[in-house]
Formats: sequence, C-alpha cells, structure tokens
Amino acid sequence: MTGSYDVTVIGAGPGGYVAAIRAAHLGLKVAIVEKKYWGGVCLNVGCIPSKALLKNAELAHTLQHRAKEFGFSFDNLSLDFDVAFKRSRQVSARLVKGVQFLMRKNNIDVYEGVGTIISPQEVQVALNEGGEATLQTKNLIIATGARPRSIPGVEIDGSKVQHYEHAILSNTLPGRAIVIGAGAIGTEFSYVWRNYGVDVTLVEMLDNILPLEDKELSKELAKAYKKLKVKLLTGTRVEKVDTSGDGVQVTVSKGEETQVLQADLAMVAIGFRPNVEGIGLENIGVKLTERGRFVEIDEQMRTNVANVYAIGDVTGKLMLAHVASAQAMVAVETIAGHDTVPLKYEMMPRATYSQPQVASFGLTEKQAQERGYEIKVGRFAFQANGKALGLGERNGFVKIVADAKYGEILGAHMIGPEVTELLPELVLAHNAELTAQEIAHSVHAHPTLSEVLMEAAHAVEGEPIHG
Repeated sequence: MTGSYDVTVIGAGPGGYVAAIRAAHLGLKVAIVEKKYWGGVCLNVGCIPSKALLKNAELAHTLQHRAKEFGFSFDNLSLDFDVAFKRSRQVSARLVKGVQFLMRKNNIDVYEGVGTIISPQEVQVALNEGGEATLQTKNLIIATGARPRSIPGVEIDGSKVQHYEHAILSNTLPGRAIVIGAGAIGTEFSYVWRNYGVDVTLVEMLDNILPLEDKELSKELAKAYKKLKVKLLTGTRVEKVDTSGDGVQVTVSKGEETQVLQADLAMVAIGFRPNVEGIGLENIGVKLTERGRFVEIDEQMRTNVANVYAIGDVTGKLMLAHVASAQAMVAVETIAGHDTVPLKYEMMPRATYSQPQVASFGLTEKQAQERGYEIKVGRFAFQANGKALGLGERNGFVKIVADAKYGEILGAHMIGPEVTELLPELVLAHNAELTAQEIAHSVHAHPTLSEVLMEAAHAVEGEPIHG
C-alpha cells in the first residue's frame, strides 16, 4: 500500500488531528498515522474523562458536606464510583468517535499503526491490521506527544505504583493513596479520590502545591484541600518507594526529617517525557534539545530538517492540549503559505480543574517586577459577587497584573468558581492590547461571575465599585 501526500501527520492527538483538519481546509492532501488513541491522551485518558470524574466528585462533595446548606436531607447516601467511571468512558468515547468522523468528513487518509520516518519525504507504517504502507510526502508533521516520567529507580507497575492512565482506567478505588506531584494531575486526582472516601496524601517536592502558579493561588487551594482533609506534604522529597510488602511504602524527607508513608497505591504525577524514540528521527537528523530531549523547533514549528515540523508535547514548549492545537495551526498555515500568528507561550491560558478551579496566564507579580516593569495589581474577591454567593461558591479571587506606564495587562491569576471559563476574556484583552481600564468600562451582565473581572480591572486603578 502506498500513497502520496502534501502533508503527513504522525500522531492524532489535539495537535495532530487539528493539523490534519486545518491542512485539509487549506486544500492540501493529507494523511494521518495513529497507533492507539484517536484524540490523543487528552480525549482518551486525560483532560476529557477526568472532567467527567471531577463533576461526579463535585456532586459527591455537595451531597456529603453541603446538603443541609441547600436544604437536602436523606438517609444512607451511597456513592457508586463504578457509575462515575462508566460515565467518564462514555464521554471519552463520544468525542473519540467525533474525531474519527472529522477525518472522514475532511477526506483525510487514515493509517492505523506505527509510523517510522525513513526520510523527510517518506514514512513507513506498520499497520495494526497487518502489513505495511509507504507514504510519500512533501511535508511531515511530528505530533507524537509524551508519556509520564517516573522517579529514578521507581518502577511504575500499574498496580501498586501507577500513573494517570492506570488510575483513570480503573473503576475501583484504593482505601489509601499517596499522590506524588501536586501539579494539575495530582491535585485533580486528589480531589476526585478524596470525595469518594479515599485517604489521600499529596506529596510535592517544591514549597507549594501547583508550584508553577502564583503563590497566592497555591495558598488558597491548599486551604481548601486541608479543609477537605487531603494531607499536604510540601517541600518534601520522595526518597524510596517499596512495593515488596502489602500495599506500598513511600519514604519521604523534609530537611533532616524522614518518615515512611503507607498506602494501597502511589500515583506518580511528576511530569512527562517526549515520545521521540522509535519513530526514525535519527534517520533524518532531527535535532533534540539538550535539556529534556524535546524536538527543537522555531516560531513556525519547523525543525532543523527542511519540510519537517513538530508540534505538541513532543516539543516541550508548554504541555497542554490547546497549545498543541495552536501550534498545529501555525505549522500548517506556514506549510500552506497562509498568514499565521506566532505564539507567545507564557501568555497561553493555563487551567486546573480542582475545586476551587485555578486559571491563569502571563506574568505573576514577581516575574513582572523581575523583568523591570512598574506594575499595578487589581484584586477582587468572589465573596462580594452576587452570582458566586447564589452558587454557594464564595471562596477565591481574581488578580490582574498590569503595566503601570501603559496599562497593558501582563498577566491574570484566578481561583474560584468556573474561573477556567472566565480566563479567555482576559487572554483576548491582552492579545488585543486592551488595558484594564477598557475592561472595567466594558459592561458585564449582572449577576454573573464575570463581574469579578470587571471589578478587578477597576481595582487596577484603585477604584473597585463593590470593594
């Protein structure tokens, strides 16, 4: 089996499948190669099914801890995690089918199997159903994603020591769990498990949970998790993981003190490493970064090899699904000679779907000051917002960091109800070079959570209406 294409994409995650669709829209003949997960980790075992589980966990929390507040009473509440699990798989399956439909709708040739790069113009595919296909291509896009990292010397066996994929594909719960790594994955799983009765200890090597976020957000989330009775061990290093006995024993240290934690399982959520092995990069001399061995790219997603591009987690720029999709647009538009917009990675939106939610983009106060900006900061709390009070979600705040000289929005940092849905307004404002004053004078419907953005924008100038 052979085929000739303008663009061949290896990997059908949120970078790869978006690249294929955009290329088809621009009139290019497209092939896409995927071994297992149409829609990638995100749709199958990541961001999508986890959001379904988080919704179940939120309901479980309300019924267990806040029923009286909302006027509900009942006897013998029963939580069935298997139902939550099955719902999460149904949500995932629906979207995966949607991606496969889009391939057919856009006349994209699909090859299910493992692609190996033979030359910049040739990809050989070992088909899942048996046999091989040889694809001739004018342009190649590498979108092979990444896989979980482990702690040196610790084997992830899928049973006593797991990563996110094992956990999200399990319909059973541990009695006790140790979550290693308090980034988005670690905090989200901790919330789900804890609200289904699991005794959770969350271990983070750095000083705060969500260590890459603004410290105020981290501290606010830590308060909520402590109230939830998630045990937080920050500034704590994992020294050893022992699976020889019943369950798992995790030896941790903080300063000079060492302790052994015991649980049914440990989940490792400390980051990702790129999928660069076994795809033939060495056959064409694609350059990898010295740190992390990610594929090195320029602003247009080009590698050092002519007509070979890379997008998504394999580049290590910012390992988020929407960033991969944005990179896909830039790469394909560059290939097609179409106008495109370069990406500013530090201005990309970031979201964590804990409860309360966390959302941010751009510079923190500290980062802005370190870069020499004179700044103004506007801050407004959800406890003064009518919609938030009506929802019973009064915790959290919005913080806008602005350049004092020109009024440019340098960053925003939010924690509270549905802040992941509020973030795009501020990202768009930054991209359009709007000032906080212009946001403040944009009429926001009442009562809405978005009014907190307006009030925070007023606060940049020291003039919040309800503060």
